[in-house]
Amino acid sequence: MSVRIHNLSIDCRDTYALSGFWAQVFECPRQPDDLPGDPEAMLLPEGGPEVLFLAVPEGKSVKNRLHLDLEPVDRTRDEEVERLLAVGAVHVDDQRRPDGTGWVVLADPEGNEFCVLRSAAERAATTG
Repeated sequence: MSVRIHNLSIDCRDTYALSGFWAQVFECPRQPDDLPGDPEAMLLPEGGPEVLFLAVPEGKSVKNRLHLDLEPVDRTRDEEVERLLAVGAVHVDDQRRPDGTGWVVLADPEGNEFCVLRSAAERAATTG
């Protein structure tokens, strides 16, 4: 028997606003009947698990125990970082190295950290 991830759940203060940010990140729709003020909001990324946003009263206070590592599909890491900053991400840390390896740590509007890695094409170009 095996198991799969049905959805990822993210606690937040404003489900509608945060799901809107992540909808831009993943370039996917929100569940059509989600409205501002709802206690839950859902993203429906193609080919991936659903992403569920749940309203909680407390804010984020410590480093995430779980975070997402994003790999651009049709852009470079640096192009993706610029795109995400433009839609509201905040730069947290830069772990890019001169040889092209490494990653960039960003945070969403509620402070949840995530990393942007090199694309598969970028990794393939430096091997061999």
